[in-house]
Amino acid sequence: MYELLKRDGAARRGRLHTVHGVIETPVFMNVGTAAAIKGAVSTEDLERIGTQVELSNTYHLHVRPGDQIIRKLGGLHKFMSWEKPILTDSGGFQVFSLAGLRRIKEEGVYFNSHIDGKKIFMGPEESMQIQSNLASTIAMAFDECPSSVADREYMERSVARTTRWLERCKREMDRLNSLTDTINRHQMLFGINQGGVYEDIRISHAKEIADMDLDGYAVGGLAVGESHEEMYRILDAVVPHLPQEKPIYLMGVGTPANILEAVDRGVDFFDCVYPSRNGRHGHVYTKQGKRNLFNAKYELDERPIEEGCQCPACRRYSRAYIRHLLKAKEMLGMRLCVLHNLYFYNHLMEEIRQAIEEGRFKEYKKKTLEGLQGGKS
Repeated sequence: MYELLKRDGAARRGRLHTVHGVIETPVFMNVGTAAAIKGAVSTEDLERIGTQVELSNTYHLHVRPGDQIIRKLGGLHKFMSWEKPILTDSGGFQVFSLAGLRRIKEEGVYFNSHIDGKKIFMGPEESMQIQSNLASTIAMAFDECPSSVADREYMERSVARTTRWLERCKREMDRLNSLTDTINRHQMLFGINQGGVYEDIRISHAKEIADMDLDGYAVGGLAVGESHEEMYRILDAVVPHLPQEKPIYLMGVGTPANILEAVDRGVDFFDCVYPSRNGRHGHVYTKQGKRNLFNAKYELDERPIEEGCQCPACRRYSRAYIRHLLKAKEMLGMRLCVLHNLYFYNHLMEEIRQAIEEGRFKEYKKKTLEGLQGGKS
């Protein structure tokens, strides 16, 4: 159940009650594609840095180690030793990114594994079955994720198929949750709005799926090549047509600035690989912008990554030391940068929630954006 606690303009402060605990929103989900955050981040680390939700990938876990194996081991929570909520994305985006390896049919998608070339079929029912085996808190519907620059005729056909697939996902999820041997019989289902950069297609699709009374609604197919301005335009158009009594999730987004802008437009859930991917390359987020710790100017810099930050890296280590680790290709350097970035994102969301509660989100957003644009180096 989603509980709306406070509005500040379009920005929303809410609470999603789940079988694995309460999610305070707006929230950033830490991305652990294969049931682990890249960068040697443990479950204990996630707890220490304030992670609320971990996100794992249906397709990747299906091909390795196999969802049946995870089911036999008691589900993803037990497998990872993580008690809080987990969201699994449907595998749709990964399947459609394998453009040269797949064929889309009404029944689903035929494709080859990126690991060993093995033939795989995935449709709405298969995606729900895999996610049920993983026993995640929230399952995402299986959708087609067309290119944002696809022509209008293709986009209309694709969105219509996504709607038909969503109906099949809902039926299969209801069936699976009714079975006595299902690990998580309270698994939630979020549907996905598609339509590229066509406002009218997006709005029409949002109205159509709003009637399905799902547990939450996502905006997909953005942050895949269109400009930030186009993304904000689509959010302005589509978010008001999604059910306001349900959580709204912007998939695969984004930078701290993207998150602030999307919260201002009524979005509650976010995920992105940026903090972990950038951290592994020595790029760290601060309130003064992004820093590249490989830069020579940090060679003798005894300050933490960000002064005042309470993450495990900043509480103990200097920029100079972390730079040395990165240059020496020591895994600890990568790990500390990833921990800092994830802490930064999780803490940013805490500040956003507090600002909305106190009715000062616009002021907070303006001040934070000004800082972020300040000292990139």
